[in-house]
Amino acid sequence: MNFKPIKNLIPKFLRQGVKPSFKSNTKIIAQFALTSLFIALGVVFLKNEHSEIVNVRSVLISAKISWIVAGILSTVVYILLQGLMYVYSFATVRLKVSLKDATRLFIKRNFVSVFLPAGGISSLAFFTSSITDKSIKKSQIHFASSIYGFVGILTVVIVAIPALIYSNFSGGSFGANEWYALLSIVVLMVALIAIFRSIRQKGYFFTLLVKFSPEAEAFINDLQEHQIDNRQFIYTIITSTVIEIVGIAQVYVAMIALGLHTSLPAALMGYIISVVFLIISPFLRGLGPVEVSMTYILVQFGFSSVQAIAVTLLYRFFEFWLPLVAGALVFVSKVNKFLLRILPALFLVLLGVLNIVSVLMPNIHARVLLLRSFLPPQFLYTSDLLVIFAGLFSLVTATYMLKGLRTAWWFALFLSILSFAGNFTKGISYDQSIFALIVIATLIITRKQYIIRSDPKLKNVGILTAVMVMLAVFMYGILGFYLLDKKHFNIDFSFVQSMQYTLQNYFLIRSDTLIPRDHFAKFFLLSMNVSGFSSLAFLIYTFVRSFIPHKSVSDEELSEATALMESYGNSALDYFKTYSDKMLFFSESRKAFLSYRISGHFAVVLENPVAANKEEMSRCIEEFDKYCYQNGLTNIYYRVPADSLDVYTNLNKKTMFIGQEAVVDLTMFSMTGNSKKSLRNALNKIKGSGYTTTVHTPPVKEGVIQKLKLVSDEWLEDTGRKEIVFSQGLFDWETIKNQEIITVENEEEKIVAFLNIIPDTVKEETTYDLMRKTKDAPNGVMDFILIALFEHAKNSGYRYVNLGFAPISMANETKTFPERAMKFAYNRLKALSQHKGIRDYKQKFDPEWTDRFLIYDHDYDLFQVPTVLAKVIKSEG
Repeated sequence: MNFKPIKNLIPKFLRQGVKPSFKSNTKIIAQFALTSLFIALGVVFLKNEHSEIVNVRSVLISAKISWIVAGILSTVVYILLQGLMYVYSFATVRLKVSLKDATRLFIKRNFVSVFLPAGGISSLAFFTSSITDKSIKKSQIHFASSIYGFVGILTVVIVAIPALIYSNFSGGSFGANEWYALLSIVVLMVALIAIFRSIRQKGYFFTLLVKFSPEAEAFINDLQEHQIDNRQFIYTIITSTVIEIVGIAQVYVAMIALGLHTSLPAALMGYIISVVFLIISPFLRGLGPVEVSMTYILVQFGFSSVQAIAVTLLYRFFEFWLPLVAGALVFVSKVNKFLLRILPALFLVLLGVLNIVSVLMPNIHARVLLLRSFLPPQFLYTSDLLVIFAGLFSLVTATYMLKGLRTAWWFALFLSILSFAGNFTKGISYDQSIFALIVIATLIITRKQYIIRSDPKLKNVGILTAVMVMLAVFMYGILGFYLLDKKHFNIDFSFVQSMQYTLQNYFLIRSDTLIPRDHFAKFFLLSMNVSGFSSLAFLIYTFVRSFIPHKSVSDEELSEATALMESYGNSALDYFKTYSDKMLFFSESRKAFLSYRISGHFAVVLENPVAANKEEMSRCIEEFDKYCYQNGLTNIYYRVPADSLDVYTNLNKKTMFIGQEAVVDLTMFSMTGNSKKSLRNALNKIKGSGYTTTVHTPPVKEGVIQKLKLVSDEWLEDTGRKEIVFSQGLFDWETIKNQEIITVENEEEKIVAFLNIIPDTVKEETTYDLMRKTKDAPNGVMDFILIALFEHAKNSGYRYVNLGFAPISMANETKTFPERAMKFAYNRLKALSQHKGIRDYKQKFDPEWTDRFLIYDHDYDLFQVPTVLAKVIKSEG
């Protein structure tokens, strides 16, 4: 998948980190309003057709199996034709793609289009990796995809015009609205052609596009190079036209399968109008608007409401649901841990929606009568409450499942079992019950993905709170019912009745014998319902709230870690591994330790464990994995060097390149030559202005540290930054006092810049931590102080100076969507972006660059890593 087009799908104000413009707000509001309108249309449709919907099931059940099979086969043909259309679209720009790859591309894009805004268009930017692996440029893929999308709209018009004429002469019952719908597509088509020509010829729309999105110019220039094969373009149009014919045939087959009178004009117009709504629908690929519009058209052609709804639903089964299932199967066929985390949550959301809809929809009368023959009516009503309760809490629980919470998994399993039982006992709704069983099976299969523990303290608080609220509500309800005047419910409550009705209302169970007679009685019942629901909801929240273990580092552990670093340390980051912001984990052999910090349910480890050898390192990592699993933590390793990757890959961990570390070889560094002329001039200018460098050895005098503190505070205020930790230090008076400090001072001995030299366990290497300056420091002062560091290091017997990390690699190419999402977020987090652009600065000193990596277990975790890192590097002070 190409990162650039996905980036462009995001509103510009989000990409640039500025406030949204009025135009952006208007667009968002318009999309929301349009979506709300479609939802409202669906609600009105369901309400108006309430009585007819009851009979739709019986019509669908009576469908002829042979024609259902024919419809399913037509869907297979439809999918293959879509793949063939992609083949010809690529051939149009003189590229060769196999039918297999093209068909998989369609199936996957069709699947994600359901969940994307303007999915039919925005999905064209996805899943290019399987094609780019075949040495095809991404710009070519997007150009071919654009042709595919353009032709798809074009053939709707090609088919619609003769369809309208045929339907008109065949006596079809339609009028101006249908012509307006067609006209809107024609206008859209003409507008797209005009915009496309303008962009290709670098006209008005090209200028406008480049103005708002300058990065698009290079992409468009690349498109200019592509030559179109006219013959293949015609083949693309023909294939797309055949696809439209197959769609019309699916409507016609649905009519035959249901044993209804067939009408080609009705099939033509129903299909065309439904596609119009599919194109203009902003979300869920027209789910809702397509059904309503097609039903309306079929009714105009003489079908009853029940028949029209049945035909529409069966057609959508062929055209929408089967390809959607095919897409899900394609993803599952290459299932990874990312999908194992996503799918159960998605299924639980769908189950929740189905539960809510099933309660709102009427049950089949014959099934209700069957249930009443052996179940009391009160039980059926309770089943409705259980189902809607399970539906509402399923939607909430799905969110916590995405975080990998173990308790959320248990709740999901409980709610799915509740859904299965409730749907069966409320009206023998076997379809919802079967889906609940599928969710249960999915949860059981993926149970190992949910390891994060809930907070036991908060859980105890939740239980205690729920019990206290329950007792309070019981006392309130029992005394209330017992003491209420008879006029409120027309019942003189006994103590036993008071207890019974209190329990029922706490658990939201309605009673046909408890009817409020006035507003006070209604409020009394509502107060108990709200109290009961709120206490239960809070109880569930406390169970799914993640547990974050914390432990302090003892002086003995700190001494032991320091001794290990002195013996086995080999990194410029080792100094920060015993910093006060970290926790320490020691291997069982006590021959290795790692340093980490917790944010949310993530344990972020700084670089490698300090260990005697790679075997000890590997054991330490395995033992830490076990510790994290037992405590419900997910671990990641930040800034791991390339020469250690084999340790992690042997443990089946994943790696991602996140940046490079710069090290200057002082024996190779020289200030001579044309490339250093501007640097020499800048340094000579600073010297000529009377500035000098001074090396302060520990213990540094209090007066000097006070001056350094003023410089540091001014630098933080001037740059708008805050102290950050984890992979670097902060200004600490006692720490600075015991380190070597290099300062730049003017003739009045005012310090205008400084850096502090910190311990480095790499042989013959030294490094620094803080490098800060005042607002009035001369230009080039940072270069001036670094050259002073080089000279001091060389005189002190060091060969190398480590200049630190440069995360500029976040702009590099990646292969997977999770990696792109992580990098996109990383580049836009203010706390992490303080180092952006630093690579160009360090490059002037001709360093050697070594790669650094992020180590992780699950693709899904990458979505959260940037936020986690941003929290980890924040100072608690």
